[in-house]
Amino acid sequence: MNFNRLRKRAAGFTLIELLIVIAIIGILAAIAIPNLLNALQRGKQKRTMSDIRNLAIAIESYNVDNNQYPTAACPTFPAASLTLNSGSFTLLKPTYIAQPPFQDGWQKPLLYGVSGTGQAYTVESTGRNGAAEGSPTCGTTTDFNADIIYSNGTFIQYPDGPQH
Repeated sequence: MNFNRLRKRAAGFTLIELLIVIAIIGILAAIAIPNLLNALQRGKQKRTMSDIRNLAIAIESYNVDNNQYPTAACPTFPAASLTLNSGSFTLLKPTYIAQPPFQDGWQKPLLYGVSGTGQAYTVESTGRNGAAEGSPTCGTTTDFNADIIYSNGTFIQYPDGPQH
């Protein structure tokens, strides 16, 4: 008889044991989820910076061969803040870059501008919020919403350090 009573008691978990396990899982999730979300945003920033750098290398290579920076589409477009799309940079494909990036890590369009003389350019991502800032802060940012700006061979504004 004593053996039967032990077998019935060992058949499952008590309510207290289940609550303790659920509480532990909840605490671990509360710690891990914010870190995971932050890591996802940092990954999008780094992807955007990499795409911009690759596009800039193609633009610089074109400049070396043609002594001017390319227009993003047909030459009649205005030079400032042109939104890139699949028709942009036909002059770069496929000689300088197989497929130019048109969107940043947040799936927002990249912006491109070339000076009137064709001797200077800018590639810009508007960040997580997709809104262009008025003027760059020139240097590092700690905000996922901040623009990422690359101009004439270097990043003008870029993310660094802890982000929020």
